[in-house]
Amino acid sequence: MWKPDRKSNQPLYQQIADDLEQRISYGEFPPGSLLPSERKLADQLGVNRSTVVLAYAELRSLGIIESRSGSGTRVSRTKWGATPKHTPNWHRYAEGGNFLPNLPFLRRIRVALEQDPSIIDFASGELAGDLAPIDEINAIMNEKQNTSYLGYDNPQGYMPLRQALVSFLKEYRGIHTTESSILITSGSQQSLYLITQCLLSPGDAVAIEDPSYCYSLPMFQSAGLRLFRLPVDERGVQPEDIRSLFKKHKIKMVFINPNFQNPTGTLLAEERRKKLLDVASELGLPIVEDDPFSLTAYKGTPPSPLKSADAIGSVLYIGSFSKIAASGLRVGWMVAPHSVVERLADARQQMDFGLSVVPQRVAATFLESPFFDPHIDRLRSTLLYKRDLIIEAIQKEMPDLVEYHIPDGGLHLWCKIVPEVSDTKLLDAAIQRGVIFVPGSVYGSDSSYVRLTYARARTEDIHTGISRFAEALRLVINKEN
Repeated sequence: MWKPDRKSNQPLYQQIADDLEQRISYGEFPPGSLLPSERKLADQLGVNRSTVVLAYAELRSLGIIESRSGSGTRVSRTKWGATPKHTPNWHRYAEGGNFLPNLPFLRRIRVALEQDPSIIDFASGELAGDLAPIDEINAIMNEKQNTSYLGYDNPQGYMPLRQALVSFLKEYRGIHTTESSILITSGSQQSLYLITQCLLSPGDAVAIEDPSYCYSLPMFQSAGLRLFRLPVDERGVQPEDIRSLFKKHKIKMVFINPNFQNPTGTLLAEERRKKLLDVASELGLPIVEDDPFSLTAYKGTPPSPLKSADAIGSVLYIGSFSKIAASGLRVGWMVAPHSVVERLADARQQMDFGLSVVPQRVAATFLESPFFDPHIDRLRSTLLYKRDLIIEAIQKEMPDLVEYHIPDGGLHLWCKIVPEVSDTKLLDAAIQRGVIFVPGSVYGSDSSYVRLTYARARTEDIHTGISRFAEALRLVINKEN
């Protein structure tokens, strides 16, 4: 976000006025649109409110904006020509449509991270730069690449990448498939979006874990789906709960993250896996298995996906590079029956004519390179170290205030706050102290839970971040008691 230059000879208020005038002229704030309040804009720009007051006064003197008591400050409708013009009500359009915006907490987190890059980030569910194979990817990209064609590719995805995934899935995940049953996507969320839009209809009932990352994705509500909960305990979901939901609500599909589940980090117990597949096959229910974290298993052999034991084709399997390599590659995949792949590839072609060939080529080369195994080993050991650091910090800073399950893989620590607190107040207090997290209510839990992601924060910042979180928590507890 733009901020005034404090080293400039031009007064801060004048810089702000000039920037707003330019944005108004570009149509970012059309005639009649509401501008941020003086206090809010001051907070965003890191200046005193009086500076914004002067900037707004400057724009009012030029007739560019107008203020009315109780109605805020708006862009003038009459400055832009002698004859009044009818500007589209962009606010109404932005609030309309079927695709819902992100949850308020997630928007609050995004804004806080944009405004203060120094904030210690326990919220973002992605790998830090020191965990990504940056040197390896650079080496691959610096190699001479023979590019003979850069037009639209097969909507199902770059063939060499699908072929590389056939070998990868067999060797690392125990999944036997062919390139014709693989769809390349821009990540797990695009896979989920295509499924909800193309394989389900408004009013359909689906089962998702409780808590679940799916609750943080408004795409399910945007698709008009009815969501029913599958409670997650320390051993995952109970398969018989699926049978109950089917009888009561005629659920059409089950969404599950069985390995190091997001946000709880739990692992679906072995005996429940077989039972889950049995129940699904008995009822003819498709299972969508999201499996982003399996290869992060800290010790021993990574847990097998449900898909590896799927003998009748009940499971749609979703994976991506985001949690094991780099989210910026924007490469994911889905393994599904060929008829489903064709349907979703056709829909995706209508959206974007397929992904760029360049990152797909890089991903294919990385999968087949000697870099991949050493990277995964380093990823696991570093994540384990960071997990132990965050647990050590919690035990030192707030041992009696937080309970948690220690995960054996993944990126997250799911914590229960022992005294009941307001997650809104806790998030605000934490942000004020320079640390951020995701409240559990984002994932369908009550306000006593939080998700702390240790993969994003720098190693040297983890203890400081937990100390700040503990300070914020104690402040909120003292105020509420």
